[in-house]
Amino acid sequence: MSEVQPDDLQNWLAALAQTSTLIELAVLLGCALLAWLLAHLAAKAFVGRDANSITFGRRIVDGVLFPALWLALAYLARQLLGHTLPLAAFKIAIPVLMSLLVIRLGVKVLQAAFSETPLIRFLERTISWVAWLAMVLWVSGLLPVVMEELDQISWKVGSSQLSVRKIIEGSLTAGLVLIITLWISSALESKLLRHVTGGELSLRKAFSNAAKALLMFVGLLLAMSAVGIDMSALSVLGGAVGVGIGFGLQKLAANYVSGFVILAERSMRIGDTVQVDNFSGVITEINARYTVIRSLSGRESIVPNEMLITSRVENLSLADPKVWQSTTVSVGYESDVDLVTRLLLQAASMQERVLQEPGPAVALMNFGADGLEFRLGYWIRDPENGSDNLRSLINLAILQLLRENRIEIPFPQRVIHQRAA
Repeated sequence: MSEVQPDDLQNWLAALAQTSTLIELAVLLGCALLAWLLAHLAAKAFVGRDANSITFGRRIVDGVLFPALWLALAYLARQLLGHTLPLAAFKIAIPVLMSLLVIRLGVKVLQAAFSETPLIRFLERTISWVAWLAMVLWVSGLLPVVMEELDQISWKVGSSQLSVRKIIEGSLTAGLVLIITLWISSALESKLLRHVTGGELSLRKAFSNAAKALLMFVGLLLAMSAVGIDMSALSVLGGAVGVGIGFGLQKLAANYVSGFVILAERSMRIGDTVQVDNFSGVITEINARYTVIRSLSGRESIVPNEMLITSRVENLSLADPKVWQSTTVSVGYESDVDLVTRLLLQAASMQERVLQEPGPAVALMNFGADGLEFRLGYWIRDPENGSDNLRSLINLAILQLLRENRIEIPFPQRVIHQRAA
């Protein structure tokens, strides 16, 4: 049987009051429950899925999979019921579900690809309003009339004839292409960086950044083509960009190239302890343009990648995570050297972070003006946990042991000769 074709609001209400409409609504509700069940089962199959997954979402219903399944099931039910019942509710439901799918897809991709900012929230609201407006025009039958009127507003640009309709259709197509591109790149990044640490994380991040940049570039070309921009104009644009990079963007280009070099050769990796320009800390993030280094005090330094390539960088954990440290102590000349050596070794061995192989070592460094100067050296494997805190604990242990054994820590002594006038 054919669908009901209401022409105005009164006919719509009359059509929706029919008994067959209640059957349609029941079928739509059944499709929704079945779609939720399938999405729930699929989510349980992926036990380690991300809570912010684009496909599943946090609560199943806010992901893309649920509206996609609901739309597919509703379309299938419409095809089956169309032979036995006059359809009215499905004429509204299908556009509504398509709008819901577009809204969820756009919002979830933007949330996954970008951080929460006022601009992203504005784009989310824009996608929602455009999708619902298109749905209303479609259901009311005004969409063809509006598009035909917009097609009449045209002008000639070079050899091309542009109209408002072409610009709108091209912009929507471009937006869809970019959303799909962002979706693919976000899925690739999530897949590559999941449960990966250390040097492999840096290498995979390099591939992720390269794939994302390539997909964005291809998506931009397709979007520009969809809008109606002549691709031959890109040769002029490419020349202008090349000149800009050669002069004004030289440093920026150098930082990007340096970033990919660092990620590719793996000379510095996420988690390494480094010292750059008198700032030391742990590398927490390596981006295409800059690297973030976090010190033990909580300060973060954003270092341009070019500096890491052209400057001297101390990487304390590149080849071996073990780091040598030392502390110096002075004792009186009358002290027992063998006893002092044993006490210093005992003070270092008392700390769990000090390695026993290679073990700590003591050396008599100088015959100072006020006493004998000993240096206690030791190795640690976790410099990212701090060095001053461990040195302080060792010094406190040395002070306690020396006092217990009545070994004097000398202080400067001066002899004053007084001559009679």
